[in-house]
Amino acid sequence: MQKTIMIIGGGLLQLPVIQTAKKMGHQVIVTDYNPNAIGMKFADIPIVMSTRDIEGSVRVAKSQNAITPIHAVLTAGTDASMTVAAVANALHLPGIKFDDAEAATNKLKMRLRFTSHNVPCPNFLPVWSLNDAKKACKILGFPLVLKPSDNMGARGVRKIDNKSQIPEAFKFAKSASPSGELIIEEYMEGPELSIDAVIFNGEITITGVADRIIEYPPYFVETGHTMPSHLPAEFQDEACRVMKEGIKALGITIGCAKGDIKLTKNGAMIGELAARLSGGFMSAYTYPLSSGVDLMKAAIEVALGYEPENLEPSFNRVSIERAIITRPGIVRKINGLEDALKVPGIAEIFIDVKPGDKVAMPRSNVEKAGHIIAVGNTLAEAEESVAKCRELLSIEVFDEGELSMEAIRIEAREKFKKICYVCKNCDGRDCPTGVPGMGGIGTGASFKRNIESLQRYKINTRLIHDVTAPNTETSFFGVPLSLPVMAAPITGTVTNMGGAIDELDYNIAVVNGCIKSGSLAFVGDGATPDKYKIGLEALSLATGGGIPIFKPRSDSEEIIKRIKAAEKVHAVAVGMDIDAIVFKTMAMKNQAVGPKSVHELQHLISSTSLPFILKGIMTVRDAALAVEAGAHAIIVSNHGGRVLDEMAGTMDVLEEIAHEVKGHIHIIIDGGFRNGVDILKALALGAEYVLIGRPIAIAATGMREEGVSFYLNTIRRELEQAMILTGCGSLSDISGDIVRKIGERHYAFS
Repeated sequence: MQKTIMIIGGGLLQLPVIQTAKKMGHQVIVTDYNPNAIGMKFADIPIVMSTRDIEGSVRVAKSQNAITPIHAVLTAGTDASMTVAAVANALHLPGIKFDDAEAATNKLKMRLRFTSHNVPCPNFLPVWSLNDAKKACKILGFPLVLKPSDNMGARGVRKIDNKSQIPEAFKFAKSASPSGELIIEEYMEGPELSIDAVIFNGEITITGVADRIIEYPPYFVETGHTMPSHLPAEFQDEACRVMKEGIKALGITIGCAKGDIKLTKNGAMIGELAARLSGGFMSAYTYPLSSGVDLMKAAIEVALGYEPENLEPSFNRVSIERAIITRPGIVRKINGLEDALKVPGIAEIFIDVKPGDKVAMPRSNVEKAGHIIAVGNTLAEAEESVAKCRELLSIEVFDEGELSMEAIRIEAREKFKKICYVCKNCDGRDCPTGVPGMGGIGTGASFKRNIESLQRYKINTRLIHDVTAPNTETSFFGVPLSLPVMAAPITGTVTNMGGAIDELDYNIAVVNGCIKSGSLAFVGDGATPDKYKIGLEALSLATGGGIPIFKPRSDSEEIIKRIKAAEKVHAVAVGMDIDAIVFKTMAMKNQAVGPKSVHELQHLISSTSLPFILKGIMTVRDAALAVEAGAHAIIVSNHGGRVLDEMAGTMDVLEEIAHEVKGHIHIIIDGGFRNGVDILKALALGAEYVLIGRPIAIAATGMREEGVSFYLNTIRRELEQAMILTGCGSLSDISGDIVRKIGERHYAFS
């Protein structure tokens, strides 16, 4: 009979339980803060809700229960036990008490519960301040472990061997604690076991015991585990006994439990115990491969209130998980994955990084590059499979110092696959595509004209001065910027970039890369009606660091709907590219767009308290009307030459527009800007900010946020050099007399 199962969390570690519930014929509700989480794609009813938001999860569970009665709630591989318990209690479903779930989540409350029930665990003290930590070290003596009381995955956990290490360990732990509550405890020397258990009506069944491999001291990084444990049976029995005592002390009478048990010289002690199945690929992968037992199915049965079936192993093999750890740097390429998966004994390979990601030496369990799951009749056989896999699989990484624009272009060129040639001089002359594509409309003349108009201006150097460290800083509607350059809005990574990068990945790379370099990103609206949501999601994930630009849809209420959505993600400003009224891709998608009167613009601008920007201004007339409508900024732009073949270059019209409206409205410009000297020219002729499009797209495609950040930092350094050569100590010192237009005479001699 079909039931409705609510699963808290939609990530990779929850995916097996989601898929198992589907295979069992149940309807599945999945909640996760990330609408694009992999598990959400398999849900019958996906609900965007953070696993940590207990009240919100109860609220949506009650609302959904009124429509579709929920029969069970559970999680796996993540510390969402309190949320699970709250939902179960609210809907009167099988589960443990909320207080017990809290004790199984908060390490300090867990230790207090163990102490009151005489369950073996290390001596400990709570810590809130650095002074608390110093006092605790004197009381407990070294070696010690300092950790957050409210996080998982070894985040913020560090060993302390002497008092000189206390400040650094305290800072590390504090940074990983949502509440700031820390716990310090005696370090337990000895091998460590990871144990899973299924509990039904108070009866505890141990379902798997694995040897944990912990490395990278003074941190505690699990670099793998071996299932089953190869320790002597008496040691395993002692660990299981203590595990059961801990389960009873925490009041876990139904559900699942996962424990990390240390075998010390004083006997088995509990490191941690959670009211859920293990993560780390143990309960979902290595134990089933080792035993034939489907723990996901058992967990679902117990959550439904049924006695679990088939917990007896049907065979006994060795299954292992081994971490993939690269040297620090920036990921360039991942090679050999398909061949590595074909190695006999390799069950799964999970890669957690992608080209452009920055990787460091791991300090927690969430900072690894990937995982290999292997199975064999013996440990040696499984290890041999992993060794062969590593020979075929490689993750190329280069040092940050090796990052260059040429390296970025090489990576981007390979991904574009001739949609874009990634020319060293991005001037439109050799563009392989028009619109759709990366080029310009028609012959591409307007695209090329942007570059040509820039080249008509040259620099007048001023070399007798005392400027050695020019200041390129400014601000944009109250947001500090390290330079007056931002990323232009670009959408359609499939339509225009041939799928070289995913739309959300692109937006995240640009938004985060801009923030990292001290800039801001404009994100776009697309011909597809819901495309704007992707840019807003990237802003949401970056806590609002950017500006969405929307298409001039004929129905102004559609624009206002988008503006309201932008307000919810705390966008810096909003805007509209008014020149998209004949944009080719809008026509291809049958999206109605049209010009806006001053009255219509006033209606849109008055609908929000956010600053409003008009993009696509190319004449003094339109600039003056933008001021009249109440816009806060204009972008002098011919849309990168993508709307009309016969348009002037933006630098050809900037000076006259600035002369007319500067001081009444902020002036931004885009179109063909590629380096710091180009930026200097635009500022000299009256612009306050410059947007850059195609080079940012190339940087994001090539090296994700690291590429974007590198490019913008390069622009900043070039601008600084140009300011030194012209004697400009700050942006306000940049004036029209530092540029000259070729062909004009500036001096007369008698």
